[in-house]
Amino acid sequence: MTTGPRILIVEARFYEDIADHLVKGAVQELTAQGAGYKRVIVPGVLEIPAVIRFAIRSMELRATDMRFAGYVVLGCAIRGETDHYDHVAREAMTGIQTLALEYSLAVGNGILTVANRDQAMARARGDMKNLGGKAAKACLRMIDIKRELGL
Repeated sequence: MTTGPRILIVEARFYEDIADHLVKGAVQELTAQGAGYKRVIVPGVLEIPAVIRFAIRSMELRATDMRFAGYVVLGCAIRGETDHYDHVAREAMTGIQTLALEYSLAVGNGILTVANRDQAMARARGDMKNLGGKAAKACLRMIDIKRELGL
């Protein structure tokens, strides 16, 4: 059992191999820092903001005893031949940021928005940029800042 904060990891599995690397990095970082976590899987990055809002609403309604001190969002959007990428990436990022600001959430954003699969793998892999681990670290730091500020 962990004594640290409890984190909700929301992972988009549209690109499963990339998501695997992101999750591995995030889980390693959270575990190393003594944080607990729960994973929720969604189809793609566009669904991530809704899941965060579901979690907030469940806490508001006291529908669950599960409380989260922070959120780590993980996934990938790869530019394609149409403008779909632009809409998905923008709406996912805007939705997450809007929730973070409206509800004073500690969020570590590990959503990759890249031109191609090679860029995604370089950013996701733990032996490279490890953006899953960095997102977890950012979330934990934001939790610390909230505490420092009395929230």
